[in-house]
Amino acid sequence: MDLKLAGKTVMITGGSKGIGASCAWSFAAEGCGLKLVARNGEALQTLARQIEAAHGVKVETYALDLRAPADLAQAAALCSDLDILVNNAGDIPAGSLDRLDDPSWRHAWELKVFSYISLSRAAFVAMRDRGQGVITNVIGMAAERPTFEYICGATANAGLAAFTKALGQGSLKHGVRVMGVHPPSTRTERIDTIQRGLAKQHYGDESRVEDLFRDKLATPAIDPEQVADAVVYLSSPRASQLTGIVMNLGMVNG
Repeated sequence: MDLKLAGKTVMITGGSKGIGASCAWSFAAEGCGLKLVARNGEALQTLARQIEAAHGVKVETYALDLRAPADLAQAAALCSDLDILVNNAGDIPAGSLDRLDDPSWRHAWELKVFSYISLSRAAFVAMRDRGQGVITNVIGMAAERPTFEYICGATANAGLAAFTKALGQGSLKHGVRVMGVHPPSTRTERIDTIQRGLAKQHYGDESRVEDLFRDKLATPAIDPEQVADAVVYLSSPRASQLTGIVMNLGMVNG
């Protein structure tokens, strides 16, 4: 299926690995030029070379820490000519309320919540002025399945889901679509670290991740490419009827 994305410019945050890197590959396969943002400049450059060699598209990389105000402002300036913004950066730790202090919450939300809001604002204003554009937020199934052990992430994700729906509810009259996806547990390095920590907490053995899924998580893990497929489709003209929605990519109820 031709998703009619060739020639579009896409910016992806958290674009050096995991879901972000998979999104970069998928958009590039559709003929999109890329702006990739992450903290690890070396990883970004390696990925960019691989994508350019495979698909012949232009890939720009920006080694930025979106928690730093100056870096966030630089990323916001990159939104002036985007067709599509994919907000994906985030590294919220697992932990119950008694295990995560206020600085931990603020540190986590600076990246996962406030960078989404700031970059969406910058992109929306530019897209509104041009009369077209798409913002797609990678959020997380914890918004729908909050747990005691991931309270910081669940709360952030629930807020971002409401933010996405609220912005998307009024954006279409300006030619802008805003959507989100809720991935369940995804086979990435960060999620593997979280799951091993939870397995150690529950069973005293970090290798018992499969037991964790059976007893606690209920939803099977998926591959980052499956998340990328949903993001690319929603961002394409093939989904032009959709805005203000958040797509669940796993089971809401176990």
